[in-house]
Amino acid sequence: MNEPQLVLVAELRRYRPADEREEEFRARILAHVAGTESWWHRDTLPGHVTASAFVTDPGLERLLLHHHRKLGRWLQLGGHDEGERSPAQTALREVFEESGLTRLRFFGGGPAIFDLDIHAIPAAGAMAAHDHLDVRYLLVADPAEELRRDAAESEDLRWFGLEEALRRMGEEGALRVGRKLLALRAELAG
Repeated sequence: MNEPQLVLVAELRRYRPADEREEEFRARILAHVAGTESWWHRDTLPGHVTASAFVTDPGLERLLLHHHRKLGRWLQLGGHDEGERSPAQTALREVFEESGLTRLRFFGGGPAIFDLDIHAIPAAGAMAAHDHLDVRYLLVADPAEELRRDAAESEDLRWFGLEEALRRMGEEGALRVGRKLLALRAELAG
């Protein structure tokens, strides 16, 4: 295994999932990364590692979402590795490209996996249907910083209250992330 592969394998082994479903995702992503030389490359099928970030305000009250142009849904920001071979670095780059935010920081001070998810991507053009093995991070940003939407990626980009953001995303992984964020918010308040 190469160095980036070893680093991600170690991070995935340390990570503690929130529930059985996320543990299934962790086991599958870990097996993929440990056993696939091009684990990060978008052409690797039947799936490949992607990275995304839930961008929140410092009080964990709001989330930044974009309305994904191709998928037609409200989602967190993220995408494919472009040679970083580091989901944390990919997530930072994607958030910057899709939002224009420059004053970002990882919650807790350093990159740590916040959530794992696997979701099916439908076939498009020459690309067959495949899975995104998504490694997710929690980033903190200042909602007062000006947003710059990437029109090629997003129909819209905006901050929502946490509950509204989760409702708009409307999927199992978002609800799991919502529970994690509510627990963190209670911990910070207590």
